[in-house]
Amino acid sequence: MAPPPILALALPSETGRVLSIQSHTVQGYVGNKSAIFPLQLLGYDVDPINSVQFSNHTGYPTFKGQVLNGDQLWELIEGLEANNLLFYTHLLTGYIGSVSFLNTVLKVVDKLRSINPGLTYVCDPVLGDEGKLYVPRELVSVYREKVLPVASMLTPNQFEAELLTGLRIVSEQDGREACNTLHSAGPSKVVITSINIDGDLLLLGSHHKDKGQPPVQFRISIPKIPAYFTGTGDLTTALLLGWSNKYPDNLGKAAELSVSSLQALLVRTINDYTRAGHDCRSSSLEIRLIQSQDNIRNPEIKYRAEMYD
Repeated sequence: MAPPPILALALPSETGRVLSIQSHTVQGYVGNKSAIFPLQLLGYDVDPINSVQFSNHTGYPTFKGQVLNGDQLWELIEGLEANNLLFYTHLLTGYIGSVSFLNTVLKVVDKLRSINPGLTYVCDPVLGDEGKLYVPRELVSVYREKVLPVASMLTPNQFEAELLTGLRIVSEQDGREACNTLHSAGPSKVVITSINIDGDLLLLGSHHKDKGQPPVQFRISIPKIPAYFTGTGDLTTALLLGWSNKYPDNLGKAAELSVSSLQALLVRTINDYTRAGHDCRSSSLEIRLIQSQDNIRNPEIKYRAEMYD
């Protein structure tokens, strides 16, 4: 008796098959918990590997749980390979806490590309925010030297883009030049997910389509919401993966859809906390992901990409 076919391979979804290596929390929405559901809503098969399994995110007074090491990650990859289950269209990575785990992720990229040379690697280089590092400093050089050359799309914030390029970003032009520097290191698509310029919040996107041509670049103005949320970066990168794959030549459109989904979700989150009598500025907020599923599946575009000449 022949074994049954693997339907995800025999009848692949039109969108794709994503291997997502990120953190997992039992309660709340960060890492894989923030990324898997939106991608599934957009039609993707998503296979998660949980780099950590914690009771809750680390912003709470305490957390407990387990951390996956590089050898354990590789063991899972070997198990998939032994059963011919390693064909993926996309790899997605977020927060990675150690050099050894990141080096194993690089081995995973090579392995997946040996099976599907067209694999798209979407990397959120989680290093820190607002001038503060979340990870050991030696990770920065590994991202610079080894990850950038193999990434297809990169979604840093302002601080991460500065760390990876060595440039200070204090103007839109600085942001565009940082994108160019990142393109020259590897990824053809770069989205700096939030830049604070003179008190205004922007997303900057850049798609380097042809080697001899300058990249297509755009900005989206984002409203400032007076609250701090967890899981929004992980969600943003997942949405950008989901929509940019549906609009491969129009990163601006993908970003419009992603930003519009995210903003609708944040407004709902604020409204729900306020309704429950909570002062939204007093602590970090868990996003209302499940309640916002319609905004993820069918976002109303309220935020427009303005193209640079």
